Amino acid sequence: MLSWKNHAIRFLFCFTLTALPSPACAADAWFPARITLTPVVKGLRQPTAIVSAKDGSKRLFVLEQEGKIRIVKNGKLLQRPFLDIDSLVKSGGEQGLLGLAFPPEFASKKTFFVNYTNRTGIGNTVVASFKASKGADTADPGSRREILTIKQPYANHNGGQLAFGPDGLLYVGTGDGGSGGDPHGNGQRLDTLLGKILRIEVASGAAPYRLPKNPFGNEIWAYGLRNPWRFSFDRGTGDLYIADVGQDEVEEINFQPAGSGAGANYGWNIMEGDRCFREPKCKKSGLTMPVAVYRHGKGDCSVTGGYVYRGRIKGLQGIYFYGDFCSGRIWGLRRIGTKWETKLLADTPYAISTFGEDDDGELYLADYGSGTIYRVGVR
Repeated sequence: MLSWKNHAIRFLFCFTLTALPSPACAADAWFPARITLTPVVKGLRQPTAIVSAKDGSKRLFVLEQEGKIRIVKNGKLLQRPFLDIDSLVKSGGEQGLLGLAFPPEFASKKTFFVNYTNRTGIGNTVVASFKASKGADTADPGSRREILTIKQPYANHNGGQLAFGPDGLLYVGTGDGGSGGDPHGNGQRLDTLLGKILRIEVASGAAPYRLPKNPFGNEIWAYGLRNPWRFSFDRGTGDLYIADVGQDEVEEINFQPAGSGAGANYGWNIMEGDRCFREPKCKKSGLTMPVAVYRHGKGDCSVTGGYVYRGRIKGLQGIYFYGDFCSGRIWGLRRIGTKWETKLLADTPYAISTFGEDDDGELYLADYGSGTIYRVGVR
């Protein structure tokens, strides 16, 4: 056990000498118990997202990369897909059916939105809406309405996240277009929708959407992102958490308090996490720096963003969960005053492709390899 003096040294190192906390710095810190991962359903094919409609049905909607949306209902995986658009989706590598969002009025209007790569050329990003059948666990593939299409120069870094914010607007995460190192500089350019978080208004029915008052007069809400693999709004506070996949060395978590973030520049490809990417003495002024990072090692290679826990377990309240696709490690992040603390919570054998939350705020994660969905708990 560490002595009081060693605790003090560790505190000074983690929160004074380093710019950001790392998992090792919080290894004996605040988390109240060991987390458990309980299997809920098995038999999915390459799950990429877990989403709740928040319509009171208690259903979980799970995306399969090849183009199907499956339903978990009353703890069972329904055999018939909610939606099957395999014929529209180009799948493989980082492409496929990648995002799903239900608007606040889904229970009455039955319209929902998906993000996928299509079969045109190398595979472009498409955001489209579909209609669910009233009173049934199915949707109509023929109801498809294309909302937004973004041409992709390469097959990787497609982003894919969709989420409705506290303002009722649809937020769309896009990657920088792919290859390596952002060769076209898309992350920092404001004349392309790549490497961004976009914000559009889809509730009014304006075709294909209406532009809200965004900072640059177009769809762009924030920029400087490499490949945001999952962002989420804290259902308790409205705060925004963004996990951005790194290039060679650093994975990062970004944060914006509720009501802020318009025009934020998260740094890519000037920065990779908390380090200068190409120039050893890059200019950091005007950049929004991450609140947590971890470096590649112990098998880590690609961050998967999660959610702030808002379920029934008191000891987990307010903790943001995230993991790594390659190593299977899971961390918890929380803010204490003006400081951020992070802790390694579990070292799993899973390829963590996504997290999700249900109607009640309970958390889940998917193992991409086995196609199993797990519920997060404590021992």
